[in-house]
Amino acid sequence: MSNHQNAPPTEFAHKWSTLLAVMIGTFIAPLDGSIVNTILPSFTKTFQTEISVIQWVPTIYLLTVSCLILLFGRLGDMLGHKVIYLTGLIAFTIVSLFCGLSTNIWMLIIFRGFQGLAGSMFMAVGAAIVTNAFPPNERGKALGTFSTSIAIALAAGPTLGGFITEFISWRFVFFINVPIGLFAIIFGFKVIPRGTRREDQRLDWIGAIAAFIFLFTILLYLNRANSWGWGSPVSLFLVITSIVFLVVFIKIETSTEQPMLNLDLFRNQIFTMGNISLLLHFIVAFIMVFLIPFYLTMILSLPIYVVGMIMATYPLIMLVVAPLAGTISDYTGPRWLTCCGMLICATSLLLLSNLTETNTIMDVVWRLLVFSLGMSMFQSPNSSAVLGSVPKRYLGVASGILANMRNLGMVLGIALAGTIFFTVAPVALSKQYENFSITEIEQLLSGFYWAYMAGALVAGLAIITSFFAGKRPVEL
Repeated sequence: MSNHQNAPPTEFAHKWSTLLAVMIGTFIAPLDGSIVNTILPSFTKTFQTEISVIQWVPTIYLLTVSCLILLFGRLGDMLGHKVIYLTGLIAFTIVSLFCGLSTNIWMLIIFRGFQGLAGSMFMAVGAAIVTNAFPPNERGKALGTFSTSIAIALAAGPTLGGFITEFISWRFVFFINVPIGLFAIIFGFKVIPRGTRREDQRLDWIGAIAAFIFLFTILLYLNRANSWGWGSPVSLFLVITSIVFLVVFIKIETSTEQPMLNLDLFRNQIFTMGNISLLLHFIVAFIMVFLIPFYLTMILSLPIYVVGMIMATYPLIMLVVAPLAGTISDYTGPRWLTCCGMLICATSLLLLSNLTETNTIMDVVWRLLVFSLGMSMFQSPNSSAVLGSVPKRYLGVASGILANMRNLGMVLGIALAGTIFFTVAPVALSKQYENFSITEIEQLLSGFYWAYMAGALVAGLAIITSFFAGKRPVEL
């Protein structure tokens, strides 16, 4: 029998206020992850440094978040999700202030690293708090609503960053986190349930260190090897190191009594296939997110603030469809929703691959909205299935794994899109985004075509994995 069926009537009394509190707090981490990308060129002028140094501003944040999410997911299961969530939110708010006050580029990079550390704390347990706050028959609807905050943050970041930098100052890109963070801290402290502290648990520090080194090296390789060379000595060293520490991590986790990550979770078909599906989905999503701005600037010659406004349109459908898809999955199960969602994403990429220099802004926008429909149908049913397939005591770790799949998918999507696009269309690396010849435009369009076709192929794989992940999950 479900634990929820035996719960007292008051257990879910504050479920919607808890969801709202987590959405507000969780919003600022992905927002900060995406908002900085638009304003990187302004840092080269402000700090009088090279783009190769500036690139560490987003890179260190992504690496830190991705490498520590599993650790804080496990700590959330041990110490209670609320304490990890609020501690991370407090630290993130404070560090954001120092990011905005940075006087040189290395100061900013260091504080961005600490910002990533803090962000990984509340990102790791956010979905776990939401899952715990709702009964199983409302889990999909709740996670669908929750997922909209992440999608909107990722999409709104570039637009918001461009406007703030253009009309105020880049420092307010970070300062804006302070009032949002303070409100989220006070609200979350009042309404988020205390959670359960498990005194009988201890942290597997050796496993945590091995996991950190594995994730750091493989993510650094995926993020920077395109610049360093995929087969360069530094890149090969990172690959070998990541493989060694993956083996070490698996050996540790299978031999210790209280592993940081219980690998038995992956014996669960829903959990494993659901996570693979999410990874593939975000690879597809970030192939699209990475390439569309290049098309809009190189082919349609649009200014950056217009590009940001166009990119902000695609999460609009998620506001309505994601909660609806989650609600439907509570009654029907996730399989047909997730499979249809990825089919729609694949169709959208095929449509994007056929864009030419004669298309208009609206031709791009409606294709983005089609993609948004697919995203909306996939994400919340998939997350609900994965989190509904694990015991309550592992919710923090499961939530952390989902967040890691999302981040890893972003990195892989950008790496795959960049590798294909810049290989097919090397002219994109050697010229300004204007005054392309007809031959060069044809080369660029060919690069877009093959990158989007690769994305459609990945989406096809996600349809298959979603089918096998689509059983109705057990109740917690």
